[in-house]
Amino acid sequence: MDPAAAATLFSSYVLKDGDTFLIANGHGDVIGDSDGQFHNDTRILSRYRLTLGDSLPALLSSMVSRDNVFFVAHLTNRTLPPLGGDETPHGLVHLKRTRFLCSDRMFERIALTNYGADEVRLRLVFDVDADFRDMFEVRGSHRAARGQSLQPRVREDGLVFGYIGLDGAPSRSSIVFSRPPARLDDGRLCMDFSLPSRARQELHLEVGAGDDPPAATRARYRAAASVARTRMRKRQRRLPKVNSEAPLFNAWMERSRADLALLTSELDTGPYPYAGIPWFSTPFGRDAVITALQTLWLDPQLARGVLSFLAKNQAKEESSFMDASPGKIMHETRKGEMARLRELPFGLYYGGVDTTPLFLVLAAAYARRTGDVAFVRGIWTELKAASAWIERVCDANPLGLLDYARGETTGLANQGWKDSFDSVFHADGRSPQGPIALVEVQGYVYAAMRGMAKLALALGEDESSRRWESRAQRIGESVERHFWMESGFYGIAVDGEQSLCEVRASNPGHLLFCGLPSAERARKVSTQLLSPDFFNGWGVRTLAVGEARYNPMSYHNGSVWPHDSALCAAGMSRYGQRDASVRLLRSAFEAAVAFDMRLPELFCGFPRVPGGSPVAYPVACLPQAWAAGSAFMSLQACLGIRIDGPAAEIVLDHPRLPAGVEELSIRNIALGEHRAHLVLKRLGERVAVFVEGRDAGGVVARVCG
Repeated sequence: MDPAAAATLFSSYVLKDGDTFLIANGHGDVIGDSDGQFHNDTRILSRYRLTLGDSLPALLSSMVSRDNVFFVAHLTNRTLPPLGGDETPHGLVHLKRTRFLCSDRMFERIALTNYGADEVRLRLVFDVDADFRDMFEVRGSHRAARGQSLQPRVREDGLVFGYIGLDGAPSRSSIVFSRPPARLDDGRLCMDFSLPSRARQELHLEVGAGDDPPAATRARYRAAASVARTRMRKRQRRLPKVNSEAPLFNAWMERSRADLALLTSELDTGPYPYAGIPWFSTPFGRDAVITALQTLWLDPQLARGVLSFLAKNQAKEESSFMDASPGKIMHETRKGEMARLRELPFGLYYGGVDTTPLFLVLAAAYARRTGDVAFVRGIWTELKAASAWIERVCDANPLGLLDYARGETTGLANQGWKDSFDSVFHADGRSPQGPIALVEVQGYVYAAMRGMAKLALALGEDESSRRWESRAQRIGESVERHFWMESGFYGIAVDGEQSLCEVRASNPGHLLFCGLPSAERARKVSTQLLSPDFFNGWGVRTLAVGEARYNPMSYHNGSVWPHDSALCAAGMSRYGQRDASVRLLRSAFEAAVAFDMRLPELFCGFPRVPGGSPVAYPVACLPQAWAAGSAFMSLQACLGIRIDGPAAEIVLDHPRLPAGVEELSIRNIALGEHRAHLVLKRLGERVAVFVEGRDAGGVVARVCG
C-alpha cells in the first residue's frame, strides 16, 4: 500500500452494524484502495463519490456521533458553473450528509440548503461501483483468477451490481434513491435540483446487498435511524458507565465504551465482540476472549456470549489445512469467496495455540464472577474436550509444554498473539525450528488448569480436579526451569530442539497476569518492563530495545499494543504493584488523548519526547476491540477490584485512583440479582468506597489496605 493510501485509511470514518461495515473519507466518499462498504468479508461498494457538477464540495467538518451510530459531513459548494443561469458563488449552498448502517444496509440523507438571495440550480453527480473483492484481496492477496463481474442493471431509481464467484455463487448489491436520476450511465447518476432562496431539499439513498430492495424514502430512513440508535443504546447499557470529575478521562472511558458497543454483534449465541475494523471485522477467538476478560468485572454477559460461540464452533475433527484437532478452539472465521473456495484456510480456522487455554481461563473467571454453575455445566463437555487437547499436546512435548507447528504452508507460521512471520527468533536473529512453545502460552495453560480444577470441584469431579491441579504445578515448574534467563527475565520461547530463544519481549508480562512466577521473579520482570528498553512513555513495547529484530515501526517487534500493556498492568497489579499499574494507565490515557480518545490496535514504539505525540502505525485497525477494552482492564488493575456476584461483594485490594482523578463512580454494576453504583473518593493517601443505588443495602464493599 502506498503512503497516501495508508494515510487515507488511518484518517477514515467507520460505521458498523452486524456483518457490515463502511469506511469512507471526511467528505463521506469511498475512493481509496482500502475503503468501501463490506458485507460478509466482501466489498459491495468500492466507489461512491459525490460531486456538484464536476466539482468536489468543500469540506467544512465531519464526525461520527459519540454513540458511533451516525456519520455527519458538512460541505459547501465551490463556485458553480451556470446551469442555465448565472454562476453560483462559493459557500452559498450547504450540503449535510448524514448516514448510518442498519440491518446490513447503509442509509444516507443529503440535505441541501440555499443560503443565497437567489435561486440556485445545481447537479449532484454520484460516481458509484461495486467490485465484490474479497477482504483478503483488498488487503493485498493476489488471486490467479476472479469470477465474472456483471453489467450493472438499471432501475428507475438506481443501479444493481452483480458478480458471479468462481464457485458459482452470485453476489448482488444495489444503490437506490428517493427520486429517479435525471441521467444515468456507466456508474454515474445525476440529480438536478432547483433551490429557491432559503429553501431546503432532501435526497435519501440506500446501499446494501441483494438485488431487489424497496425504494429509498424519508420514512424508511427515519424508521431505520430509530432502530439503529435503540440497538446501540442497548449494547452500550450492558457495560456500566465510568465517570469522574476529569472531562478528558471521562471522554476516554466513554469512547472505549462506545467502541466496544460498535464492535459487538448480536449472534444467536449472544453478544460477541468482532476484533477490529477494517481487517478483522469478524469473530476471532483470542481477541474476543481477551476482550471479555478485560471487561468481565463490568459486563459478564459478553463473556457468556463469547464462551457460547466458541463452544459451538469447537473443532471436532483433524484437519492440517485448518490446523484443527478435536477439542481445539477457533482462531478465526471468514465468509468471503476466498474462504469458501479454500484458497485460504480462514473459513473456520484453528491456528491459534493460545485460544484454547484462554477459553478455559475465561470460563473459570466467568464462574467466579457470576456463580453461574448451570451455564458452565452446559458447556462442560466442550471445556473438558479443550482441556484434553491441551493435555495431548503437552504430553507429546519433551518438556511438557504446549507448542505449535502449522499443518500446511497456507496457515499461520506463528500462532500466538504475535502471529507475524518474524515475531519469534533467537538472540542472534535466527528463526527457530518448530514446534515452538511460547512463554505466555504456558502461563495461560497454568491458569487454565487451575481454573478447571476449581470448576471440577464445583461440579463434584474431585479426581479430575486433582489431575488438573497437578498439571498446573508441573507446567509452572517447567516454565521456571526452561524459560528463566540469567539476565533476570524470561525468554520468549523454547524451540523444537528444546533451545531457549533468549529474547526479551513483552510476553512474560502475561505470565504475571496468570500468576505463575514467584513474587521475586515477578518483581524482576516488572522492573524490566518499566525500564526504558521496554517502556517508551506511552506503553510497553512488544520487544526490548537492542534485541536483534527490534524495530519501533514493526507490527510486533518494538511497537506498542494497548491490550498488551494492559495485560502487563493487570499482571503487575496481581503482585501488588499498584504504582506500576497507575503509571501504565496514565501513559495509556495520555496516548488516547493524542489519538482523539480512541486507542488504535497498535502504534509505533519510538520513545516519548517532551511535547511529542505517539507515532501512528498507518494501517492499524481503528477501532479495535481489545484496544478499547484495555481502558477497563487498566482501570481494574489500579483499583485492585474483585467482584463476587453470588455473594454480592466487592473487594478493593489497596485501591489507587488514576492520576488526576479525585472521585470515580461506576454505575449499574451487576452482582447476582443486585445492581449497585460504586463511588470511590481520594482521602489523602487512602481511597474511600461507598455503595449507592436501590440495591445498595444488599451489596457489601470492602477495602483491603
